[in-house]
Amino acid sequence: MNAQPVLAVEGLGKLFGGLVALDSVSFEVRPGEILGLIGPNGAGKSVLVNVVSGIYRGNSGTIRYCGRDVTHLPSHELGRLGIARSYQNIRLFRRMTVLENVLVANKRHLTRPFRAAWAGGRDRDISLAMALLERVQLADQSDRLAGSLSYGEARRLEIARALAGEPKLLFLDEPAAGMNERETGELSEVIRASRGVVESMVIIEHDVEFMRDLSDRLLVMDSGRKIAEGSPAEVLADPRVIEAYLGSDDDER
Repeated sequence: MNAQPVLAVEGLGKLFGGLVALDSVSFEVRPGEILGLIGPNGAGKSVLVNVVSGIYRGNSGTIRYCGRDVTHLPSHELGRLGIARSYQNIRLFRRMTVLENVLVANKRHLTRPFRAAWAGGRDRDISLAMALLERVQLADQSDRLAGSLSYGEARRLEIARALAGEPKLLFLDEPAAGMNERETGELSEVIRASRGVVESMVIIEHDVEFMRDLSDRLLVMDSGRKIAEGSPAEVLADPRVIEAYLGSDDDER
């Protein structure tokens, strides 16, 4: 018998005025996997993540997390249940140190984050935070102000902050955007190392090669619809996917 999916989305739709942003999208995230979500600009990838993570409310469809219907739950309640995410725009406390940024994201401190890092259990919390910084290759930067980090380092710190909430499911929204080749390679190592902390991940990206190497499965969207799903080899050979990224011969006429 197949294990229950961590996330099961069925017939999800989202309208913005008269614009169909999501058109009956269905998919699942399986235990232990990295699911890659790819597609051209305007495909609806970020809208999908925003609906699933409770930032937007869908107009139709259902969302089930670990078998529980969470379709109408807001983002903060989903966070408490174990769904975390990063954002396209980096969100760090720039005047706090790298370590402090991770400490205040600890799941135990969600109701009182700014003073909890210095409350009871501080030594244990610091040990856990440093272990996460080790995974994202920032342990030697723990005393630096977050605002002094390079772009790639800041991206990795954001992942550590998301993991500090002890999620079961983690969404990474375009984590490699704007990175050079070296930074992308470091990020890839960090994501692989994070598999030991979070059960399942969904990564939204434009970089097809980056996703080919990291993902167990790929889901491809175009114009708000799912057009392909399967192994990276299968999906990237699909004519519909090739057309979505490269355009058809008719587009050139």
